[in-house]
Amino acid sequence: MGTVTAGLEGIIAGESEICYIDGYQGILSYRGYNIHTLADNATFEEAIFLLWNGRLPSQGELDRFRKELTSERGIPPAITDFLRSVPGGNPMDVLRTAVSMLSLHDPETADMSPQANERKAVRLMAKTATIVTSFDRMRKGVYVVEGDPKLGFAANFLYTLTGKRPDDVMERAFDVAMILHADHELNASTFAARVTAATLSDIYSAITSGIGALKGPLHGGANQDVIKVLLTLGGEEEAEDRVRNTLARKVKIPGFGHRVYRTEDPRATHLRVLSEELGRRTGHEKLFRLSRRMEETVKQEKGLNPNVDFYSASTYYSLGIPIDLYTPIFAVSRMSGWTAHVLEQYRNNRLIRPRAEYKGKPDGQPWVPIAQR
Repeated sequence: MGTVTAGLEGIIAGESEICYIDGYQGILSYRGYNIHTLADNATFEEAIFLLWNGRLPSQGELDRFRKELTSERGIPPAITDFLRSVPGGNPMDVLRTAVSMLSLHDPETADMSPQANERKAVRLMAKTATIVTSFDRMRKGVYVVEGDPKLGFAANFLYTLTGKRPDDVMERAFDVAMILHADHELNASTFAARVTAATLSDIYSAITSGIGALKGPLHGGANQDVIKVLLTLGGEEEAEDRVRNTLARKVKIPGFGHRVYRTEDPRATHLRVLSEELGRRTGHEKLFRLSRRMEETVKQEKGLNPNVDFYSASTYYSLGIPIDLYTPIFAVSRMSGWTAHVLEQYRNNRLIRPRAEYKGKPDGQPWVPIAQR
C-alpha cells in the first residue's frame, strides 16, 4: 500500500487540461488563461466555451453559443410542477432533485456519444439557471419571469430572479462572480462528478453527485455562514471582538483558509473589489467595512487569508440575492466546470477506484454462535 494522506490532501488523482492551480503563487487559470485576465476581459459565456473547448470562441461561435443557451432555458412541465410543490424545500435539495429529474425528460440521456453529451451539457447549463430562479419566484408566490434573449447569461439570471433588469455595473459584477466560481480543479464536487462519470453513468447522474457534494458547509455552503455572521454585527469593533473571541474558543471563522492556497485566493482579490463597489452603490457598504475588519483581524491573529466564499457573501447580498440561494448560484456557475470535467472524463476514461488502509481487527476472527454472544 502507498502513503496514506487524510482527505487525499496533495494526492494527484488524475490528469486534466482544464484548470491549473499554484497554491503557493496564488495562481488560478482556466485552459492557460489566468483568472485575472478572464475576470478583466471575458464574459461568462466565453469562460464556459473556453472550459468546454480549450480555446476562446470567435464572435460567430459566441453568438451561436449564446443562442443555444437561450434556446435550452425552458424546463419540462413536470419539473415546473415539482418546483411549485415544494415551496418550503431547501434550495439545494430542490436543485439536486430537479437536475436528476431532467434525465427523465431528455431523449438523449442514454446516448453516450460525445455529440449527445455536449448537447446535454448545454441543456444542463441553461436549465439549471432556470430551475434556481423559477423556484425562488414560485416559493414567493410571484410570477415566473421568462428570460430575455437579448440579455447575456448573467443579466438574464438577475432579471429572471428579481424581475428587474440589472444595470451595467451589477451585470458585470455578477458576470465576474460567475467566472470566478466556474471551476477549481479537483475540488470535492468536481471529483464526485468525475468519480460517477468514470463508471460511465450518464452526465445527469454525474452532475447530481456534484450538487450533493457542493451542498456541504465545508464546500459550497460556507458563504451562507459568512453573511449570517456579518448580519449579526453592529459595528467594526464588534466584528474584531467576535473574531478574537471565536478564535479563542478554537472555532473556525467561515470564509478563511483553503486546502490548496498558501497565499491569497486570487478569486478573493476580485470579489473584495466587487463587494466594495456594489456595497457603495446599493447602500450596503457597512458589510464591506465589517468584512475588511474581520479580514484584518483574522490575518493578524492566525495569518489566514480570505477564500472565495468570504467576499462573495457580501457581493451576493448587495445584488439582492436571497441568502439560501448562495450555494445554488455557486452550482449554476460551477455547472460549467463540472460538465467540462465530465466530458473530459468520458474522453479518456478509467474507473476511479482508490484503496483504503485497513485499520480494523485482523482477519481470522472466530465465529461465536448467536446463543453464546
